[in-house]
Amino acid sequence: MQTTDTVLMIEPVAFGYNAQTAENNYFQVNVQNDDTQKKALAEFNAFAAILEEKGVNVVKVQDTPEPHTPDSIFPNNWVSFHRDGKVILYPMFAPNRRVERRQDVLKAVENQGFRIDRVVDVSHFEEEGKYLEGTGSMIFDHTHKIAYGSVSLRLDEGLFRKFCAENGYEPVVFHSYQNAGEERLPIYHTNVMMCVADRFVVICLDCIDNEIEREKVQEVIKSTGKELIEISEEQLQNFAGNMLQVHNSEGKTFLVMSQTAFNSLSAEQVSRIEKYSEIIFADLNTIEVNGGGSARCMLAEVFLPKA
Repeated sequence: MQTTDTVLMIEPVAFGYNAQTAENNYFQVNVQNDDTQKKALAEFNAFAAILEEKGVNVVKVQDTPEPHTPDSIFPNNWVSFHRDGKVILYPMFAPNRRVERRQDVLKAVENQGFRIDRVVDVSHFEEEGKYLEGTGSMIFDHTHKIAYGSVSLRLDEGLFRKFCAENGYEPVVFHSYQNAGEERLPIYHTNVMMCVADRFVVICLDCIDNEIEREKVQEVIKSTGKELIEISEEQLQNFAGNMLQVHNSEGKTFLVMSQTAFNSLSAEQVSRIEKYSEIIFADLNTIEVNGGGSARCMLAEVFLPKA
């Protein structure tokens, strides 16, 4: 199944602008002030409440004050939870993000009735300067066993191909770019430019500058029978690519996004999405501006079997 009914969310205790990630995350803007943590926590709580009201199971774990991890609110980059009982820990670009990997977070998920059979830790590739930031850098079509990956400092192509070979996914490798000032620079995470749902894909094709790569991505999506819903680069800048489809205990699906992303969509795009899933959104402005990530980044899907 493409979607899960359970997500892990990390409650922030010291959220803020992270200069280490801003080196290559061009969505970030430093507007941090004394209210930033307070506002981020309010956004987090409201977002989690919206998911829970819809019947989605949210496993909430509070961050720790020490070590200081300003980006801990984005757990999907360091961990993924799989149907076969496997947990994978990933190599992270920013040194202050590496300390987000916590055993007690895994224990908290187990305590919610899930079974972890083994933990595969590939974070040692950090020592070689190679990074693969989980479901931020890789977008999975679980049904068709396809993984999409946009090459950047946060996705090493060799590591991505190795991951796919070891986990039974067909890699689709490409390069995507965004305008940053006067430059055209690599997009830091694939999940800000595309979202794969059960019967549709939301994607910004315009940011794949290489025509051959762009056509290849389109061909693969079409081969899966999913409807391709295009967004513009302007919409991408408003986090319209940073969406995640989930389902509730009754099997109803939802496409989760931020209010910024929803507001950027056209009536036609909304209509096309709503053919398949109800849209739910939350105001995540403080988190988006300072953190450079949005709704999808805040959700680590839990596919683990029940204990």
